Amino acid sequence: MKDECINFETIYNKLNFTEEELKNIKKAYLFACREYEGELRRSGDDYITHPLHVADILIDLNVDEVTIIAALLHDVLDYGKTANFEVLKDEFGEDVANIVSNVSKINKLELNDETENSIIYLRKVLVGLSEDPRVLFIKLADRLHNLRTSFALSEETKKKTAKETMDVLVPIAHRLGINSIKSELENICLQILKPDIYNDILERLNNTVQELNDNLLKMKDELSHLLIENDINHEIKGRVKSIYSIYNKLSKGRSWDSIYDILALRIFVKTEAECYTVIGLIHSKYRPVPKRFKDYIANPKENMYQSLHTTVFGDDGKFYEIQVRTYEMDEIAEKGLASHWSYKENGVKKVQALMEQKLEMFRNIIESADEENDTSFAKTMNNNLLGELIYVYTPKGDVIELPENATPIDFAYRIHSHVGDTTVGAIVNDNIVPLSYNLQNNDVVKIITNKEAVPSSDWLNFVKTEQAKSKIKAYFSKKDREDYISKGKSILEKEIRRRKLSINEVISDENLNKICKDLKLNNLEDLYLSIGSLRYTAGYIINLTTEDKQSLDDILIEKIKPKITNNKTCDDIIVDGNTNILYTLAKCCRPIKGDEIIGFITKGEGIKVHKKNCPNISSSKDRIINISWNEQANNTYYANLNILVNKNDFLADLIALATKEKISIAELKNKDTDNGVICELLVKVNNKDELDHFKREINKFKNIKVME
Repeated sequence: MKDECINFETIYNKLNFTEEELKNIKKAYLFACREYEGELRRSGDDYITHPLHVADILIDLNVDEVTIIAALLHDVLDYGKTANFEVLKDEFGEDVANIVSNVSKINKLELNDETENSIIYLRKVLVGLSEDPRVLFIKLADRLHNLRTSFALSEETKKKTAKETMDVLVPIAHRLGINSIKSELENICLQILKPDIYNDILERLNNTVQELNDNLLKMKDELSHLLIENDINHEIKGRVKSIYSIYNKLSKGRSWDSIYDILALRIFVKTEAECYTVIGLIHSKYRPVPKRFKDYIANPKENMYQSLHTTVFGDDGKFYEIQVRTYEMDEIAEKGLASHWSYKENGVKKVQALMEQKLEMFRNIIESADEENDTSFAKTMNNNLLGELIYVYTPKGDVIELPENATPIDFAYRIHSHVGDTTVGAIVNDNIVPLSYNLQNNDVVKIITNKEAVPSSDWLNFVKTEQAKSKIKAYFSKKDREDYISKGKSILEKEIRRRKLSINEVISDENLNKICKDLKLNNLEDLYLSIGSLRYTAGYIINLTTEDKQSLDDILIEKIKPKITNNKTCDDIIVDGNTNILYTLAKCCRPIKGDEIIGFITKGEGIKVHKKNCPNISSSKDRIINISWNEQANNTYYANLNILVNKNDFLADLIALATKEKISIAELKNKDTDNGVICELLVKVNNKDELDHFKREINKFKNIKVME
């Protein structure tokens, strides 16, 4: 079904901004009309109707005027006639230009497939590009309107869009607390992906809709009469639970009759005190269902959600879920933190800061996750951000949001890293619990610390948050380094004394500089570390200070050769038909499977693998060894790629292409030159053929060329 007709006057009359802000919004609308003129949507509507609907959705969230302006312009970089970043910046300011640019970039992203890793990768890139939360507001509204008008799309495209929405955007809307958009997205996606189930639930509701509405109306009248008798000004709304919510509970094994909140009423009052009075009156007249009362006013969720929840038995024997809240609480509950973005009051900075913290949680996990292991990253992302959350409290009543099954150690590190490092015990609800105890909703947690205490490596076996894991690992990494340095110093000095040499002479400034240069070390501490960690032996270090260089080289070559065995492994490199050798891939030329390669026997690092044409290969022929790629190996490699760019907005094209080709971009740097911008990429590929194909696809872009 098409959206109802909308025009600028319709949304303009809903705006509540200053005269100057309204003037800027009208200017953006007229600009958008010129840019979209002649463009049609697949539905046949003028293209301008889409940004108008997106803006209309966002107006209902009470966003600021910058967001409304950006919403009207959000597609001009892709479908406009002349607009570019600089024009938007000059006409509407840097904030609007950046928001529109980032919306344009993330709109080019799509799922490669339906695997968990692909879903997580898309979430990662989307949130990484959305440094301003308003980008996500617009993206969610954009997707909602596109789904409302998805009748114009093919069945395959509709299902792909709905799947992507459920996997990527709905969890983000949930974490940002924008329930009004989240709920509608869920219902539309269920109708597209599982029409039989959707229609079955709808039919069951429709078969009883008159009865259900009659029940709601009767209960609403009874509650209203009760509150009027007690002089409480109020408003009551009734609803039948959403189809997706019912489906979600049925899919978890619940029977239709056991879903307590199919019938729900929401009561609005003016003050917090009246909320508690109302609950008391309701419980005095209707018997509450045990364990169904929840107080989110005294104990609000971290996204500022507040309400009182209860479920009661009606006089007709049916269950009624009742929520009681103030009007302000309802706005936060339905529209999330976005609803306070435009408020001109002191609290707005706190709200915006909280929103930024939620996005920062995404970024922290992205940065700390093991980039070499997509499965590990997916698990981390789901556990920490996209799984169920619990809300626990400090003894002072501060709310701490944690993933389900988090422990007191996770809680401690969320408070402060020093608290986590010095934790020795925990008291939960006045009871001593193990540090591995799984915290529950509404627990009050007190951490016991000792300034002499240190973390335990055993904690890594049960902590749930990436923050706690990274802090614990950082502590032991630092401790191990100190231990290795101490051990290395002791080993070296012992070997020097055994050879009856002078410690001061062996590690004199001259010798130390020479050793550090040969082994690419920074200082004496690094030298001790390399010995303590068994990278080099003390004897090898001492020999570097002697004059017998040729015999030492011979020894090194002989020490490498015994590492060649007949074990059939999937190592990348083969020497004389054998694998399982010590080797490293040279970073100067970054060889990848399919390149012609040659081996160079190094001091301490085994065989260094170079491309045959690498200019850094030493002329020392006695260290050269013939090697080849193991065709059975199935690993990935890093490759350098330099691209000459003669256009301003090229990042989105590169990211979209890399996503399509399933190539990860590990690093990206831009360097301005007289001929244009040189983009230096570090990409992860499977082989040379894959890299060459990626290069050819890049060269198809106008004004973007790979430098050979």
